[in-house]
Amino acid sequence: MDTTSIRMDFPILDQEVNGHPLVYLDNAATSQKPQSVIDTLVTYYKSYNSNVHRGVHTLGTLATDRYEEAREKIRNFINARSTKEIIYTKGTTNSLNMIASGYGRANLSQGDEIVISPMEHHANLIPWQQVAQATGATLKYFPMKPDGTLDLEDVRRTITSHTKIVACTQVSNVLGTINPVKEIAGLAHEKGAIMVVDGAQSTPHMSVDVQDLGADFFVFSGHKMLGPTGIGILYGKQALLDAMEPVETGGEMIDEVDFYSATWAELPWKMEAGTPNIAGAIGLGSAVDYLSQIGMDAISEYEAELGKAAYAIISKISGVTVYGPKQRAGMVSFNIDGIHPHDVSTALDADGIAVRAGHHCAQPLMRRLECGSTVRASFYFYNTLDEVETLARGIKDAKEYFGHVI
Repeated sequence: MDTTSIRMDFPILDQEVNGHPLVYLDNAATSQKPQSVIDTLVTYYKSYNSNVHRGVHTLGTLATDRYEEAREKIRNFINARSTKEIIYTKGTTNSLNMIASGYGRANLSQGDEIVISPMEHHANLIPWQQVAQATGATLKYFPMKPDGTLDLEDVRRTITSHTKIVACTQVSNVLGTINPVKEIAGLAHEKGAIMVVDGAQSTPHMSVDVQDLGADFFVFSGHKMLGPTGIGILYGKQALLDAMEPVETGGEMIDEVDFYSATWAELPWKMEAGTPNIAGAIGLGSAVDYLSQIGMDAISEYEAELGKAAYAIISKISGVTVYGPKQRAGMVSFNIDGIHPHDVSTALDADGIAVRAGHHCAQPLMRRLECGSTVRASFYFYNTLDEVETLARGIKDAKEYFGHVI
């Protein structure tokens, strides 16, 4: 991984923060954007800004072509069978809510079960709480081992003949745990349940093949994988999407409308009401081009090295607790004894190091970890081992500073 060359593609990284070179380690929250993606957005607005699927004029046709070309790039990127299975959304949260509302509420009733893991982001938890309350279904959780991993035998015992939906993150946004979603999907299917996979933290960092995973639904966000904010993807097997009623109705998603009834357009458009985020979709297509050029396997291998190095270095600092398993994605969540995570984050920012402090939209998991919040450093392929070492020095400096203050 030629990080020196790669970093030149990201103009935001070439700056100082508080008199120090920027060390951006908040990639699980959002990634930075390469110049090629920025240029794609500028070109759209400068050269062919127009609505899609409406006008037959030149700009409208060009915008529609680029919008649908991006859909095909995304289909290929995750190995969906058809572009009909690729629905543009606002992001992972929007995608999961669409599944919960459009599929969950229509197909669950009292006595049915929804099974999720204790490490889910609120976006893959609260919608299922709402479905359970609305339908009378029961929400259940897989047991989680002390190291933040799932045991497949526990998963097997938890999924029953009453289970209709299993929803699980592929990579925990707190622990970095890489869950065996392919195996979990197999166990779900054995009981006749469908598998929903939250790919927000996996799709930017590793090869994703929804066919191999056995995912019935798979969701992710553009902004975490070099793309713009406000654009996401809902992949669903065509048969499931065909059977779903749209969550939103209005312009563009219709076939015929009269005064008292309406019929829907074909997939994917029946799920995409209103004017979409055209620039965002085209920008996400450009991000997919960039990632594909580097290679997702190379990205995954490199980031695993960064995560391993960060875990090894930080876990050896006395008074620091690191959460999650040794085998992890490229992120590390930790706390320093006696120092609030927000204070640690502020101290690191003074050294130009950007990390996240908080509950990471995973409050039930925080309770399992017996802490209110953590500091999270999350890496991407443009980060370096030197930056990992800079982070470790920053942690030691924060520990020493607050030790004197306290």
